[in-house]
Amino acid sequence: MAGRMKVTNGFTSISAKLRVFMVLLIYIHQTSGQQVTGNKHPVTDLQDGEEYVLSGSNRFCYKNSVFPTWRQTWTRIQVKVWSSNVFKVEIVSGEEELQELDRFSVWGWFQSLLRERHNETTININLFSKETCFKVDPVDRTKYTVKPLRKFDIYLFLVFLAGASLFVFAGSLSRSPVFFYSAGMSTGMIASLIILFFILSRFLPKKSPFYVLIVGGWSFSLYAIQLVFRNLGVILREHWNVALGYVTVVGFITFAVCYRYGPLVDAKSINILSWTLQLFGLLLIYFGIQIQQVAFAIIVAALFSKHLQYPVCLTIAAWRKIKGYVRWKPEPRRLLTEEEFQKQGEEETLRALEELRKHCSSPEFSPWKAVSRLQSPKRFADFIEGSPHLMSNEVSVHVHEYGFGGSFFEEEFFDTDDEDDELKPMTIPE
Repeated sequence: MAGRMKVTNGFTSISAKLRVFMVLLIYIHQTSGQQVTGNKHPVTDLQDGEEYVLSGSNRFCYKNSVFPTWRQTWTRIQVKVWSSNVFKVEIVSGEEELQELDRFSVWGWFQSLLRERHNETTININLFSKETCFKVDPVDRTKYTVKPLRKFDIYLFLVFLAGASLFVFAGSLSRSPVFFYSAGMSTGMIASLIILFFILSRFLPKKSPFYVLIVGGWSFSLYAIQLVFRNLGVILREHWNVALGYVTVVGFITFAVCYRYGPLVDAKSINILSWTLQLFGLLLIYFGIQIQQVAFAIIVAALFSKHLQYPVCLTIAAWRKIKGYVRWKPEPRRLLTEEEFQKQGEEETLRALEELRKHCSSPEFSPWKAVSRLQSPKRFADFIEGSPHLMSNEVSVHVHEYGFGGSFFEEEFFDTDDEDDELKPMTIPE
């Protein structure tokens, strides 16, 4: 009976403590809400290119007034915050959410515990976001600087260019031994912890509790990779000897593993690697472009261009079959102008004279028969050697008769005999 009374009293005390704790949470939540609604904190509107040097806890909002078009494909909006001491940054989507940050909530309190402190950070703002707000909360009264920037991001363009190159040259790269070894070594150096946990999982028995440790190890490995890339500059500057030793050891091990298995030879394995590289290239294209519509358009165009040879070949084959059955109506010939007729006559005459020279110089031609029939064999020999086929007096006579102002020209255009005959009155015979 006494034991039962003690247990009952214990449960009663625990429930009473929980009730008191819940009442305190509700009271704190209500009082914080009243303070927030009663006192609104000032918000600083940021302008591109301007620096804001402040101290203490402050709130900022960046309002994007420029509608993004294809010209902003590789444009990035960033807000840089730096200080000599550490601080925390909380990002929200609007000014109302910014004012509610001071309101107490269990989830917000838990997030504040997990939020990382740093002395320099960059806030990336979406091009399609009309308003982005954030709160800077330093640990003391140390001054910090806030500067928004809108600029062409060369890194985005390089990511897009790398993705496009990887998509185009995926077939040749999947067959290249150099790419095989370099990709294997890079993967080994970046994801060495993940590979290590994967190898350990192969030796564990099934239904082992260590699989929970393996999953946690993979998560820790991903976090470690992210942390290393975030502080890569500091590591290379202050711990370059450790980084060099890590690259040397892990690079040698991964090279030995790649050399042990050798480059891909099987056609199916090469195709799988090629498809994987193409997919990775499309992902890089997507992440290298700020505007999603442009990214999707380029991805669709890349897919069509990559496999365009098949529909083009089918179209050409169908056109050849249809062309044999269809009879096209011939177009009427265009009549030549006087200048075109004269030019064509001169060209054809020169071509015929050149063919005549070649024929007379060929072994099939009998010069003795030709000489016996000609009145001037010397002139014929000069013609074969390249002299003109007409003499100067013959040219002058031709110009005098058929040139502009010649007798033939006058007879054709100034002859009035026919006109006089037409104008004569008809006489009626008696």
